[in-house]
Amino acid sequence: MLIKKLTIDNIPAMVWGDDADKVYIYVHGKMSRKEDAQEFSEIACSRGYQVISFDLPEHGERNDPSYKCDVWNGVSDLSRIKNYALARWDRHSLFGCSLGAYFSLLAFDDVAMDKCLFYSPILDMERLIANMMKWFNVSEAELEEKQEIQTPIGEMLSWKYYTYVKNNRVKRWDALTHIIYGANDNLTERETIEGFCSRFRCTLTVIEEGNHFFTTPSELDSLRNWYLKSV
Repeated sequence: MLIKKLTIDNIPAMVWGDDADKVYIYVHGKMSRKEDAQEFSEIACSRGYQVISFDLPEHGERNDPSYKCDVWNGVSDLSRIKNYALARWDRHSLFGCSLGAYFSLLAFDDVAMDKCLFYSPILDMERLIANMMKWFNVSEAELEEKQEIQTPIGEMLSWKYYTYVKNNRVKRWDALTHIIYGANDNLTERETIEGFCSRFRCTLTVIEEGNHFFTTPSELDSLRNWYLKSV
């Protein structure tokens, strides 16, 4: 499989596959990188697509600690990748994982996608942050007063981030979307997933023993089979 490395507005990226008129924009999640698109790309490229993957801030080759992997930088980067993809390919589809799916909902809501695949997506960041506040007994008043509170799991609670997501809820998503989700996902409740699917054009595959991160042989087999079915 042909793989080309490039830089798009200082964002390290890879284009997988031979020249084609259609592409999947691959947006990875936390603790991942652009190279992790390999298995997905092998399947997509065998079906006539190219795939473009790239490193989110603070991931892969991007080690500038001053450029955080937050909603503002994430959406800004996705917008730059979007502009590149719209100029280069005629038809566009999307793959988003976890946090990458959330950024995609904000950055790509105005793009006519052929198809969208979401793997363990974060679909309601407001609810996730509110849940984290409950886990660590942080009230809205306390967060507003302190602005930022470090949690024991290494995540920073931010009043600025929380107010942004409250004021920028996902209201539009037109793409035909397929979602795979582990029933034991500790970041997104099943009712959130099902509510999103009922509001928008989605099909849902639930892996009953699955977690947010698919790591076991059974989970990874289910993910690959979903790729084969959905791409």
